[in-house]
Amino acid sequence: MQFQAVLSNQHHPESGVVTVPFPIPRAEYDNTIALLGPLEIGDAVRRDCRIDEVSGGFPVLKQLERINVNLDELDYLAKRLDSFDDYEKTEFQGMASRLDLHGVDEFINLTFCCQEVTVVTDFNNLESLGRRHYLTLGGGASMEEMQGRDFRSVALELLDGEVGRVTPYGVVYDNGFEMSQLYDGHSFPQYRYEDCLMEVEMSSRYAPPDSPAAYLYLPVSQTQIERTMLRVGINNYGDLCLRFLESELPEEVDAALDFENENLTDLNEMCRAIQPLNQAEREKLGAVILFTKPEQAGQIANLAKELEQFDYVPKVRTPEEYGKYMIMDSGHYEYDENLVGYIDFAKYGKEHVENEQGQFNDRGYVAYQGTLRLDELMQGDPAENMGQQMNME
Repeated sequence: MQFQAVLSNQHHPESGVVTVPFPIPRAEYDNTIALLGPLEIGDAVRRDCRIDEVSGGFPVLKQLERINVNLDELDYLAKRLDSFDDYEKTEFQGMASRLDLHGVDEFINLTFCCQEVTVVTDFNNLESLGRRHYLTLGGGASMEEMQGRDFRSVALELLDGEVGRVTPYGVVYDNGFEMSQLYDGHSFPQYRYEDCLMEVEMSSRYAPPDSPAAYLYLPVSQTQIERTMLRVGINNYGDLCLRFLESELPEEVDAALDFENENLTDLNEMCRAIQPLNQAEREKLGAVILFTKPEQAGQIANLAKELEQFDYVPKVRTPEEYGKYMIMDSGHYEYDENLVGYIDFAKYGKEHVENEQGQFNDRGYVAYQGTLRLDELMQGDPAENMGQQMNME
């Protein structure tokens, strides 16, 4: 948690307050929106949350107190601040105090440019001060550039030639600072905060080409999808235009789907189903996709939920290799290595493949062991399908 805010409804203070930690954990987002509901605040677009109090690791944010903000703006600001190291926190707070900021949009924009200023909290070590100032001006430097440089002189040049502004967070030197305007008050700039499986750009099908887009980092809750749509003026899914930016999905998923013809809800549910899988399970999913050949995100989501219905042996690509695995490594048999010359591994493996109707592919060997037909398994909830079968019988 970077900070927490006590929120209320300015027009109905009698409704009470809700204290919200920021950034909002992904799993708590919908619950947070629900908590704000009785206060009639938390709108997707309007700044209807009055900040009664801010506490936490950024005292400068007290400049937001008694101001109305949008919940998602506060959440985005906290996510930006969560990436800051200690000196960036000092730069951010020093410049926010220096500029006397009071708008959450101004604070968000400051997170993208506060690294341009120098903030001095200790004048005793001129060598360290000069090194920090030099790195700030250049946005970093190589080891070769740093070697042999007189950083004490760099510090003295700063102190003698520039006017510093005293703030509660240190003395701020602007270095020709210009405030960023990346956030327009509606669409948040692209920023991946948490690990995600897919990043998509969202825009209105009817918006001008240069209109700001919104970004989603799947999986998210359905509530977050709909609120993001509203922020960029999209009122229904038919107006939605998606562009796919990055994917951490198994390569077989990317190859199987025509993303441009998928709907956002199905893609999100697919990512939600895949996210809990570990690396070995994701590799197994890739093999299962090669085996089943799904064509829709919803089918892949169902496969991800039902991986236990499949046997998978990685890196096994011939009947002989499968026979050796079954006899020597599977644990089904007590294997005596003295009998290796008497066992026809290829024949044994071939018979099992035929009985299981399995398949070798680039990932290994896959066989389906479920009771439903594969098309039924991919279609939906196996328990629901089984119940329908039983009712029909």
